[in-house]
Amino acid sequence: MRMHIIGLLAALVLMNSSASADEPLLRDDVPDTHTVVKGDTLWDISATFLRNPWLWPEIWHVNAQIENPHLIYPGDVIRLIYLDGKPRLTLDNSGRIFKLEPKAHVISAGDAIETIPLDEINSFLSRSRIVGKDELKLAPYVISGMDQHLIVGAGDKVYVRGDVAEAATVYGVYRVGETFVDPETDEFLGIQALDIGTASVESKKGEVATLKVTRTTEEMRIGDRLLREEERSIDSTFFPSAPSEEIEGVILAVEGGVSQVGKMDVVVINRGERESMAAGNVLAVYKRGGSIVDRVSGDRIALPDERAGLLMVFRVFDKVSLGLVLEANKSLKVNDIVKNP
Repeated sequence: MRMHIIGLLAALVLMNSSASADEPLLRDDVPDTHTVVKGDTLWDISATFLRNPWLWPEIWHVNAQIENPHLIYPGDVIRLIYLDGKPRLTLDNSGRIFKLEPKAHVISAGDAIETIPLDEINSFLSRSRIVGKDELKLAPYVISGMDQHLIVGAGDKVYVRGDVAEAATVYGVYRVGETFVDPETDEFLGIQALDIGTASVESKKGEVATLKVTRTTEEMRIGDRLLREEERSIDSTFFPSAPSEEIEGVILAVEGGVSQVGKMDVVVINRGERESMAAGNVLAVYKRGGSIVDRVSGDRIALPDERAGLLMVFRVFDKVSLGLVLEANKSLKVNDIVKNP
């Protein structure tokens, strides 16, 4: 019942670049009905009916007589109807598939189709965090590996100095990354804490604690900082959606320290919680139009920005967000514009 990345990208290609962020647009070949089969996802189904599938909530007509009307199962029929002249999708669950068993079979929420499952794209996502000016500076830090080793890997033990909690507490290990400043306002937005790994406290004596390294993305070094492990604020599924507000920002950075951006790269954008960004928001990426000299009049004229890709926000901080590039039909780069799709 999992949707593959290829399926997700294929659905995204169906989007019309001229689609309005406010009005769901039906496909030219829109069907009257779609029978849900095993392997479907809400994203697939939305793309069957809409050219801008992230706007599926706008036309989803909840049937109050159906328990958990937002859950969809194999055998259900999605019908396209019109209410007051506007398209709506309704759910007919009379065809749900039940297993033939001597005892009653109850369909659980776990049998429902998925939106965009985290486990399909988890390997592309990032555990890095955006922190304030002093958060890493004041955090506990690695002083040595066992036997005074300078570099530590998974399975090793590490000595840490600082205010570390009691045994069994799990910490993320981070390295200071890029400092983000808004390119238009010069406002400080945050510092990237690059994910290096995870370690668990085994013991503590005075201001030095011993931790066991359980996961690494690269070798830990002296000076790497520790932050309490958060419960990952990433849902098990993403509900793709348009932002609730008009958004216009830029790509500040691409994880990995390069300037060119490609499909499945993680990028940092200069919009966050304060701009009402939310996990699952889909944004279009635009190349800046630049300017040319009009050879007829001699004037310099600005060319329009050109749509070049799509990204989905998967983690939101106060002033910035992390997004996964889902489609890049042109070469993207840092400082490209992001807008409502």
